Amino acid sequence: MNVLVTGTEGYIGMRLASWLMAHGHQVTGLDSGFYREGTLYHDPLGLPQIPHTWCRDLRSITAKDLSGFDAIIHLAELSNDPLGEQNPEITYQINHQGSVQLAQAASTAGVKRLVYASSCSVYGAALSDIVDEDSPVNPQTAYARCKTLAERDLMAMTSADFSVVFLRNATAYGPSPRMRFDIVLNDLCALAWTQKKIAMLSDGSPWRPIVHIEDICEAMRCALEAPIEAVNGEVFNVGHSDENYRIRDIANIIASVFTDCEVTTGPPSGDNRSYRVSFEKITTQLPGFQCRWTAEKGALELKRLFERIDMTQEIYKFRAFTRLKQLSYLQRTGQLDEQLYWSAR
Repeated sequence: MNVLVTGTEGYIGMRLASWLMAHGHQVTGLDSGFYREGTLYHDPLGLPQIPHTWCRDLRSITAKDLSGFDAIIHLAELSNDPLGEQNPEITYQINHQGSVQLAQAASTAGVKRLVYASSCSVYGAALSDIVDEDSPVNPQTAYARCKTLAERDLMAMTSADFSVVFLRNATAYGPSPRMRFDIVLNDLCALAWTQKKIAMLSDGSPWRPIVHIEDICEAMRCALEAPIEAVNGEVFNVGHSDENYRIRDIANIIASVFTDCEVTTGPPSGDNRSYRVSFEKITTQLPGFQCRWTAEKGALELKRLFERIDMTQEIYKFRAFTRLKQLSYLQRTGQLDEQLYWSAR
């Protein structure tokens, strides 16, 4: 297919573009360029492949821009809860309104498929012991609330001519050239490597499902290629039911790989987000999909990467690998304005 991927210079998008191109799809990228400064590694085989990418703001895209595409995979939103809480108004403007405007433009342009990257964070403070796609959502942050609003409005747009599938990803982990060290497994592995300690800021009791970045890419490919009648209007949690962990369990898994580290906990957190998620539906109903990674394999993969690139604490702390740090820097230095548009001055 001829596919537009929004967010191709981000953490998942950089890997996803290569994944789709390796499976024969023609990929064009769209990205604001906020995180372009941060490249953790270059693949020794010359991957990932870099698609032709428009450096454009999501909010500026029109139906005319989208003419000729068969499908869109939409990743380009402000990502993670701390970033969303810093400026909820802009988060709503980009993540909710921008996503709806993109879908409306796509439908007008005759694009047949949209794969929307949602998040298991919509479950927030879960209202039952284990939640699935039919469970009520309970978002606790601006980021998660925007996901639920975008899901609601995009669901209303589905039709025989415009298929939308919703992928609620578990918390991602694993290597990417556009690395993120502000997500739990990646962060704790980097702490273990650079500081010889695994220091949790809370008591580690909240539940989180986690999923490897390659499994997310594969879910998106499968959703893109599935018969429309199998996925149109469907919501899939992306992950594996065995990969639900308390944060302290993730820390202990990492300690079994980074064996010379001390594990410490902090006081109970005021953050009430905690959710265990069932991934039965995607395992049984998304054609071709299978999760292949576990937390232990992912921690070992990151350890080998850190060894290969000789990762230092300075690299770990570099602002471009933490979303909130990077956007704060770009605003503080006048490169982005208050609305997160590139400044003309």
